[in-house]
Amino acid sequence: MKKVKLLSVLCIFLISQAVWGQQAMKQWDKWNFLVGEWAGEGNGQPGKGEGKFTFGFDLDGNILVRKSSTHFPATATSKEINHDDLLIIYQPGNDGSQEAIYFDNEGHTIKYKVSFNDKSVVLTSGISAGEMRFRYTYTQLDPKTIISSFEMASPQAPEDFKMYLSGKSFKVK
Repeated sequence: MKKVKLLSVLCIFLISQAVWGQQAMKQWDKWNFLVGEWAGEGNGQPGKGEGKFTFGFDLDGNILVRKSSTHFPATATSKEINHDDLLIIYQPGNDGSQEAIYFDNEGHTIKYKVSFNDKSVVLTSGISAGEMRFRYTYTQLDPKTIISSFEMASPQAPEDFKMYLSGKSFKVK
């Protein structure tokens, strides 16, 4: 009789964990098109560059992590730039909202709020007196192609975003 009760409790526990796990992963549905490995190229104020990035789940599906590396070769007017960054997307509470925090090898840290459009994920930094504002957008063109754009707005016109970088990336894996 004790074995039957123990087995019943164990089954209920396993079923509840599976259901909870499915609900936890559902929060990432709008990001699924980005999960994997990507390579691409683009243009912007630093010049023409190429790079690669990955999106993957971590900490048992509680966060989504992007690691990125971009190379801008030297030109007649600028030196070579190697840019590496890390973006961590998370849910700060139980309301379903998402936020992200960005770090790079140049010492920048940016906090973003996450929103979604038809086929886009949009990360927008908050307005803070005297500081630049940033917006990063990923737009799905097809299952293996995305357009990304990084825009900046001055402290004097925080709603007036100007393109800084844009590029096209292709899913590698």
